[in-house]
Amino acid sequence: MAFARPLLRRPLSGQLLGRRGVCAGAMAPPRRFVLELPDCTLAHFALGADDPGDVDAPDPRLAALLGPPERSYSLCVPVTPDAGCGARVRAARLHQRLLHQLRRGPFQRCQLLRLLCYCPGGQAGAQQGFLLRDPLDGPDTRQALLELLGACQEAPRPHLGEFEADPRGQLWQRLWEVQDGRRLQVACAQVVPAPEPPLHPVVPDLPSSVVFPDREAARAVLEECTSFIPEARAVLDLVDQCPKQVQKGKFQVVAIEGLDATGKTTVTQSVADSLKAVLLKSPPSCIGQWRKIFDDEPTIIRRAFYSLGNYIVASEIAKESAKSPVIVDRYWHSTATYAIATEVSGGLQHLPPAHHPVYQWPEDLLKPDLILLLTVSPEERLQRLQGRGMEKTREEAALEANSVFRQKVEMSYQRMENPGCHVVDASPCREKVLQTVLSLIQNSFNEL
Repeated sequence: MAFARPLLRRPLSGQLLGRRGVCAGAMAPPRRFVLELPDCTLAHFALGADDPGDVDAPDPRLAALLGPPERSYSLCVPVTPDAGCGARVRAARLHQRLLHQLRRGPFQRCQLLRLLCYCPGGQAGAQQGFLLRDPLDGPDTRQALLELLGACQEAPRPHLGEFEADPRGQLWQRLWEVQDGRRLQVACAQVVPAPEPPLHPVVPDLPSSVVFPDREAARAVLEECTSFIPEARAVLDLVDQCPKQVQKGKFQVVAIEGLDATGKTTVTQSVADSLKAVLLKSPPSCIGQWRKIFDDEPTIIRRAFYSLGNYIVASEIAKESAKSPVIVDRYWHSTATYAIATEVSGGLQHLPPAHHPVYQWPEDLLKPDLILLLTVSPEERLQRLQGRGMEKTREEAALEANSVFRQKVEMSYQRMENPGCHVVDASPCREKVLQTVLSLIQNSFNEL
């Protein structure tokens, strides 16, 4: 791989060079990385390739992002494929803490990109991290990173990598540790392009991190949080009061989904009034007071909160549907779609394919009879949002600012199965939308 300036720039102390100017230190085991670029494309590269025949053609994007004249660093939070729930929660909290720190001080001038470290072969255990690109190659950036690394005394300790080009123009990553206040090089490996795997590397981790397949998986996450989030115990107590096996009553249950500003709140209320139905919301009011607390937590904790909210709502649905129809403002599909769109980096093409198990409804969660997905054009939705003036969650802000994220949410909604979503165009006037929704509900009732 060639670079504009192939010579090593300001070699670090302890650097080990062989006869031909390459790193002669201990080689890291084969690993791969995927880097999300500003245009939402993905660049894959590998470390420690032994067979030149396994190397893909040079990727000019890697040379531009990892090579001179700027300086690039990688920072990844380790987690093993067989890590327990507690280890995943600790890793997620460290990742979030690093993100906040990398937006301060000398790092503010740096470009910060999303980086994922993974093992080839579709294994679970992907490691979340960052690529930091310093345009000035300042010593203060390196020193601040080493101080940040040294401040992490408890497991998991992040891995700090630094990228350099040797005299032949080959790119290498040096892995650093801080021990007793001293900087030590613990590994060195050549950087080479890597093929894109058939499935996004984070997908095998989704069931254990954000799209929980059952109540107990989500519950285990919040159980790990009770020592630092007092409200987590309150949520668990409410969940434990709900029967594990609930059944729908004789009346119809309809869930209405949609992005913010699609008219979902207005439609759900109007439908409930027309059918004399009970209107429920997820998350339910009994835990809604803590929503802001959990929205500020890492994704694994935030998604566990919303997942358990669905199980509390399911208990309410079972009770109310024995007496009257039930309309639910958001349910499991919202929880899953936002999680998938957030965790899977890149564009639409990187989402799990249709019919993937991640799109399946949890077997232990009460199913509605019908799920309606309200949609409007991006232009109309933006116009409605500008007139709302309401406080936005992190994901609502992302929907407004990032068209690719919005498209991934919409595509994930449409891939949900068992049950799937019936798409409803919510652009017409309120009365026409209401008529369409009521007609679909009536048709569904006739089919029962």
